[in-house]
Amino acid sequence: MAAEPVNLNEFQELARLALPKMYYDFYAGGAEDEHTLKENVEAFHRITFRPRILVDVSRIDLSTTILDYKISAPIIIAPTALHKLANPEGEVATARAAASCNTIMVLSFTSSSSIEEVAASSNAVRFYQLYVFKKRDITATLVQRAERNGFKALVLTADTPRLGRREADIKNKMITPPLKNLEGLLSTKVSSDTGSNFEADANETMDASLSWKDLEWLRSITNLPILIKGILTREDAIKAVEVGVAGIIVSNHGARQLDYSPATISALEEVVHAVKGRVPILMDGGVRRGTDVFKALALGAQAVLIGRPVVYGLAAKGEYGVRRVIEMLKDEFELTMALTGCPSVKHITRKHVRTEQERIHSML
Repeated sequence: MAAEPVNLNEFQELARLALPKMYYDFYAGGAEDEHTLKENVEAFHRITFRPRILVDVSRIDLSTTILDYKISAPIIIAPTALHKLANPEGEVATARAAASCNTIMVLSFTSSSSIEEVAASSNAVRFYQLYVFKKRDITATLVQRAERNGFKALVLTADTPRLGRREADIKNKMITPPLKNLEGLLSTKVSSDTGSNFEADANETMDASLSWKDLEWLRSITNLPILIKGILTREDAIKAVEVGVAGIIVSNHGARQLDYSPATISALEEVVHAVKGRVPILMDGGVRRGTDVFKALALGAQAVLIGRPVVYGLAAKGEYGVRRVIEMLKDEFELTMALTGCPSVKHITRKHVRTEQERIHSML
C-alpha cells in the first residue's frame, strides 16, 4: 500500500498516477510557455521570514472572518472546473470536505455538479463564481439560482474576455463534458477539429465586451456581495473599489490566461497599497505550503484560495483527500505561526517577512 502523502506535492504525484493524461494535463497545465505557472510557485520561495522569538505561542488561533463568515483558517477553496473528471462525486465531495473543515468553497461556473446538488450536499458557506455570457439572461438565471440555493456571495471572474492558450489541451484535443449548470440554457455543442472543445465553447460564449460599466448591471440583479477576481494592478484595484465591489481576489487565473503576467504573490502588495484596507483582499495562485499562506497574509491578504491542490486531493483520495489537503495546509500554517511568534492571525504583520526587493536593497 502506498504511503500516506506528507505534503501537497505528493498529492499532485498521486493525482498524476490516478488520472488519464488528458485530465491531469487539463488540471495541471498553464498558458503557453507556462512561465507564470512556474513563477506562481517559485515567487513564494524568494520571500523569507523574520521570525520573532520568546513569544507565548502555547495557544494558536488560526481562525479568521471573511465577509462576516468565521472560518477555521484563512484557506478557502478556489473555483476550479469539472471536479467529476477527478472523482465521480465531483463538487459534492469537495463541498462536504469544505464543510467538515469549516471553510468557504467557491463553486466554479464550470462545475460538473449543479448549483442545487452542491447546495443540498452540506451546510458549508458557499460563494458562486460567475462569468458573464454574451446572453445576459443566462448569467441572470444562474445568479438567481445561486441566491435561491443559499450561496452567500458572487465571485466575478474578470480576466477571461477570451480563453488563454492552453497548449496541452490543444494537443490532447481535450473534450469536456456538458456543463451541468447550463443544461437547458445553452447549447454546448461546438465543433472544433483544431484543438480543445473547452477553448471553442468558451470563445463562443464569453462576452469579450464586458467592461466596468457592466458591474452596475450585475449589482442591479442581485443583493449578494460581489468579489472581483483577476486583479493584478493598482489601477484596476482602485477602479474596483470605486465601483463598489465587496472584495478583490488577486489572481492570474492559475497562470492559465496570460503567460508572463506576474506571480500573484508578487502583485499582491501593489493591490494592498492601492486599496488601503477599504475592502478585503484575497489571493490565489501557487499556494502549496502553510508557509505560503503566512507570506500572503504578511503581505496584506486576508485569506488565500487553493485550486489545483484541492483537485489533486480529490483525484487521489476523494472527499478524504480534499480534507487532508486543507488539514495539511492548516497544520503547516499553524507551525509557521508558532515558529514566527504569532499566536493569532492578527499578529501576522509585514515585519514578519522580507521580500526579494528588500533583500536586494539591503545589499546596495
